[in-house]
Amino acid sequence: MKIEQIYTGCLAQGAYYIESNGEAAIIDPLREVNPYIEMAEKRGAKIKYIFETHFHADFVSGHVDLAQKTGATIVYGPTQMQMGFKAYVGQDGEVFTIGKAKITLLHTPGHTMESSCFLLTDETGKQTSLFTGDTLFIGDVGRPDLAQHVIADLTQEKLAKHLYHSLQTKIMPLADDIIVYPAHGAGSACGKNLSKETSDTLGNQKKTNYALRPGITEEEFVSELLNGLMPPPAYFPNNVLMNINGYNSIDDVMRQGTQPLSVDAFEAAANETQAVILDTRRADLFAKAFIPNSINIGIDGNFAVWVGTMITDIKQPLLLIIDEGREEEVVTRLARVGYDYAIGYLKGGIEAWMEAGKETDSIKSIKIDAFVSTYQSDKNINILDVRKASEFYAEHIVDAENAPLDYINESMLKIDKNKTYYVHCAGGYRSMIFASVLKARGYDNLINVEGGFTSIKNSGAFAVTEYVCPSTML
Repeated sequence: MKIEQIYTGCLAQGAYYIESNGEAAIIDPLREVNPYIEMAEKRGAKIKYIFETHFHADFVSGHVDLAQKTGATIVYGPTQMQMGFKAYVGQDGEVFTIGKAKITLLHTPGHTMESSCFLLTDETGKQTSLFTGDTLFIGDVGRPDLAQHVIADLTQEKLAKHLYHSLQTKIMPLADDIIVYPAHGAGSACGKNLSKETSDTLGNQKKTNYALRPGITEEEFVSELLNGLMPPPAYFPNNVLMNINGYNSIDDVMRQGTQPLSVDAFEAAANETQAVILDTRRADLFAKAFIPNSINIGIDGNFAVWVGTMITDIKQPLLLIIDEGREEEVVTRLARVGYDYAIGYLKGGIEAWMEAGKETDSIKSIKIDAFVSTYQSDKNINILDVRKASEFYAEHIVDAENAPLDYINESMLKIDKNKTYYVHCAGGYRSMIFASVLKARGYDNLINVEGGFTSIKNSGAFAVTEYVCPSTML
């Protein structure tokens, strides 16, 4: 029997390949499905089932395309939701056979009502692994407030109570040596404070995970689970609906998005379609020269999550600036979170644009030494910390103002267009997103601080608040 975790760092997401005696199952596949198909073909196996732990909010699953390409059966836990594709709705305790192994569906409502875990029994009859989706993470459990954005009647309090009983009655009785394989790790917004570890024994989770604490009451559990929750990214409900209703073929999305456009064609599309110009280059390169009104979300970061946070309309047409050779990567990562409407990319990149004599813009960006000098000469400069509220409360420059990137529409209200602000995040990635978005909105006096809070603290030149361990990373 083979079990392989296929972990995608930018989404902090784990998909799983399970194989026994020539048959395979995929759990929670990503949008690009060819790697799973190639994996099975290379091993001489046939994909029989696609198990979905729930209707995902943070990414668009590959279940529809994978089923169409392989003939595999899509399986969900108990649900009355009408889906836009053929799927099998399993029942609590139902057993599915993969070669000589068995997978038992455990209905564990709480993160969502259809949420289910899948318990793997190997060829010898031993229960070895539990694929928990967003029901149980390493160090945390799934947030219970996402489903209410699709079904208003499902309050977070109701779902939290369901999750408590799911954990107590379905998870806790299982053997301690079972390996827990969750759908997400640290960095995902599907939980408050997930571990960087992507698997663990259930026994260790019983000892270390607050949600599995011996004797914890329903009231205590609900209180701790809801404490520190922040609103989810705006694209989450859209992804849920795509996962329920179906979506465009990934092949069609890739063909359109990777279409090269000449400078003239790119400019015409920008003028005629009201497309957002999304520049995916590194922040330092973007700062030096970019097409006016474009925004920077670098591909070498939590790209998909920040696209979903910054661009609220999932059907927004996009025109792309991409480093040569990374076109497929960018369009794939957009598609993972449902951004299927990329028109194409600028052939030759910003260099071609400049060679054609087109106008460019820039953002002032300074290194830590220059920021230190400025701060030492004037302690009253305006400093904007665009990290999440939880990061800011944990530790920040004294007198800095928190203007979180993830709530940029509210944050921009704190800014006076006539004043100069020094903008930083943790390392420089988010601060350039912030500066680029506001630059496109007419804010010209933002100066990006390269290296972010990491460099600021290491310099020792700034008065910093005493560190407080955060209870949430949202």
